[in-house]
Amino acid sequence: MSAALRRGLLPSVRDDHYMRLPDAQVVATKALLAVRENVRAAITARAMMCVYGNTGHGKSLAVNASLRDLAPEHTYRIQFRARPTTRDLRHELFYALRLPGRPPQRPIEFDRTLRGALAEEFRVVVCDEAQWLSKHCFEYLRYLWDDVDTDMAIVFTGGNGCFEVLQSEPMLESRIYVWQEIPRMSLAEVRSVIPAFHPLWAMAPAELIAMADTEAAHGNFRAWAKITHIMLQGLRDTDNKVVDEQLLRWAYSKLRHRRAP
Repeated sequence: MSAALRRGLLPSVRDDHYMRLPDAQVVATKALLAVRENVRAAITARAMMCVYGNTGHGKSLAVNASLRDLAPEHTYRIQFRARPTTRDLRHELFYALRLPGRPPQRPIEFDRTLRGALAEEFRVVVCDEAQWLSKHCFEYLRYLWDDVDTDMAIVFTGGNGCFEVLQSEPMLESRIYVWQEIPRMSLAEVRSVIPAFHPLWAMAPAELIAMADTEAAHGNFRAWAKITHIMLQGLRDTDNKVVDEQLLRWAYSKLRHRRAP
């Protein structure tokens, strides 16, 4: 599917994982189960919610996996990598909602078009990397959600700074139905989750998994994906068949940040 056709859709399961790690599985962490419960509550209430936490803790994966189960046909995803204007937000919503024709030229016509589309059927709008949105963008999303005719839930997700940004907007903050922080996994959870995350770890000794987490990954899912990716390459290059301590230390020696956040 082309990039234009994928615009606004949930990513594929494979795209959820860092570097599209082959054979990686979505695992039912405590955080993912809590996200699913809270997303369900926000959908039922037609509400706004915010999922936030440090980079690599699995926020987007948890939200995407939950919405694939709960509202796959009603979810529309927008994302920005730099600070957008309200005009940028209008256009991104227009294309994400897959509206026909060309975007209207005048803001008042554009607003009427978006409000009309959001009143036709229920939609979940996911705003990923919400910390990039400006006050005007937040106000615009609140304006759409507040409209008595629109039928929508909004899920904000974001990394470092997301909580602070949304909290600093009182009119928006007061409307957030659920706040959920995604913490790093505890060592106990790592021991139970990582063997199910990827076949590489299914038969690995528990003490090696604990060592890698304590010394390098620190409960961060993205760090575990990096280590796994490097390990797979190392196994191919050395013809090793199993995970051992020497290869594991070699793999995570390549990580820049090895201290717990």
